Amino acid sequence: MKESVSLQAFNTFGLRAKAYQIETANNKDELCTYWLNAQDQKLPTLILGSGSNVLFIEDFNGIVIRNCISGIEITEDEQYWYIHAGAGENWHELIEFLLEKNIYGLENLALIPGNVGSAPIQNIGAYGKELKDVCAYVDIVELSTGNISRLTNKECQFGYRDSIFKHHYQQGFAIISVGFLLSKKWEPILTYGDLVKLPPETVTPREVFESVCLMRTSKLPNPAVTGNAGSFFKNPVVDIRTAQHLKNEFPFCPQYVQSNGVKLAAGWLIDQCGLKGFQLGGASVHLKQALVLINTTGTASGEDIVKLAAYIRQKVSERFGVQLEPEVRFIGQYGEINAVDAIS
Repeated sequence: MKESVSLQAFNTFGLRAKAYQIETANNKDELCTYWLNAQDQKLPTLILGSGSNVLFIEDFNGIVIRNCISGIEITEDEQYWYIHAGAGENWHELIEFLLEKNIYGLENLALIPGNVGSAPIQNIGAYGKELKDVCAYVDIVELSTGNISRLTNKECQFGYRDSIFKHHYQQGFAIISVGFLLSKKWEPILTYGDLVKLPPETVTPREVFESVCLMRTSKLPNPAVTGNAGSFFKNPVVDIRTAQHLKNEFPFCPQYVQSNGVKLAAGWLIDQCGLKGFQLGGASVHLKQALVLINTTGTASGEDIVKLAAYIRQKVSERFGVQLEPEVRFIGQYGEINAVDAIS
C-alpha cells in the first residue's frame, strides 16, 4: 500500500493535499473492489471524478477512488436522441463529441469543468439550462453488493445545485453512468449573457456553443494555469419581499424570477463589496469574475481558501443581508463536511 500520495494533480484548485492511497477504477467491478478493500481496512473512501468541484481543506486520511468509467452509446427514434455516457467521460468533450454528430441540446452547458458522473450531483447549470432539463436517468451502483439501480429524472430530486445524490446516496453508492434525452426539435435558450444578442430565428447550435465558450473563457481562469474550482458560491435564492427590498436599495441588482423565489447573482453581490482581487494568504478573488476563488500563488492551502470564503460570506451578509452558500464540496480528513458550517 502506498502511503501519503499527493492529490495535487487530482483537484483543480491544485492544492497540495495528500491521501493515504489513490486507486483508479475503469469499471463498476473495480469501483466495488476498491471500496470493499477500504472497508476491510476501516479507511474512509472518497469517490472522485476530475476533482473540479472539491476543496480539500486538509489531507484526506483514506482511499481516493477515481471514477474513470468511460463509454458513449447513442440511439435514436423519430423524436429524440438517447445518449448513455459513462461517469468518467469529460463533460465538455461529450458536448463536443455530440456536436460533431449533429446532436444538440447541451450547448449552454459547454466548458463546465468536470466529468459526466459529477453533473447530476450538482445538477450543473449555466446560461438558462440545467442538467435536469436533459437528464433521462442516472445509473448508480451499491458498492457493497455491486447491485445497479436506475433512477429516473424525478427520482433524482433535482433542485438548484442539488439532488438526491447529495443526501440519500452520498455514502456507499457511486454514479456509473448518465442517460440523456435530447429532442431533435432543437430550440435555443438565449436568455443569459451575450446569448441575448443572437438572433433566435437563425441561430445555430454551433453558434450558441461558441458564444458560451467565449463568455466562459473571457471571464473564468483556466484551472491548468491558475488553480480554481469554477463558481465557488451558489447564486442565492431569496423570497419576493427580500428581492424587492434589495431592488429598491440597489436598483442595478440582477434578479431572475424562479418558481421558488428570486435568484440573485452571487458574483455581483461580491463585486459590489469591492472584493475582486482581494487576497488572503495564498488565495484571492478572481479579478474578472468575483464568483471564482483562485489559488493565486500556487501554494495556497485549503485553509487559505476557507478563510477567504468566510470573509466574503461575512461582507456580503453585512451589506446585503444575504447568506452565500458554497457550491464547492468541502473534503476534510475523513470525508465531506458541511461547507456552510466551515465558513460560518
